[in-house]
Amino acid sequence: MQLPIFAVEKETERRERRRSLLLLSTMMSTGNYIETIKELLHPLLTDDIFLVDIRIKPTNNVKIFLDADTGLSIDKCIKINRALYKLIEEGNVFTAGDFSLEISSPGIDEPLKLHRQYVKNIGRDVEVTFKDNTKKAGKLIAADENEIVIEFTEGKNKKAVQKTLNIALSDIKETVVQIKF
Repeated sequence: MQLPIFAVEKETERRERRRSLLLLSTMMSTGNYIETIKELLHPLLTDDIFLVDIRIKPTNNVKIFLDADTGLSIDKCIKINRALYKLIEEGNVFTAGDFSLEISSPGIDEPLKLHRQYVKNIGRDVEVTFKDNTKKAGKLIAADENEIVIEFTEGKNKKAVQKTLNIALSDIKETVVQIKF
């Protein structure tokens, strides 16, 4: 009995997928889990969603932090989590198959790491920690590839003066968004 053409095409696709997954599992012998996960994750991201960080604990707990220019919904995180989990499992990335996967946006306590995060947070209050551990708080009013600009108030009452400070990204240890109630 001869299989219909679409069944033959499906079987060919399955073989191609298995072959690429075998190549993926041999890559893991180098121990470069993060790069492999980045490669698997990349096609799942839209233009709006971007990778901030990947952390892997010794227990194979994979934590992926994503962000988006217009906000990242829980539904998007769930969709990406399910698709990536399937790819990691099929690719036998963790040879014993023993891993957990968490995908979320960075929490409010996570520092800004990427230029896109700075741009997204223009207009919000931030606290900048410099490499010498001194700190400066103010409103983020501009960000480009090399520096950020914050606006802050110096002095009190009638002596209060609004000032701006340009800060080179190379001078920043971390920047955290401040939530005010």
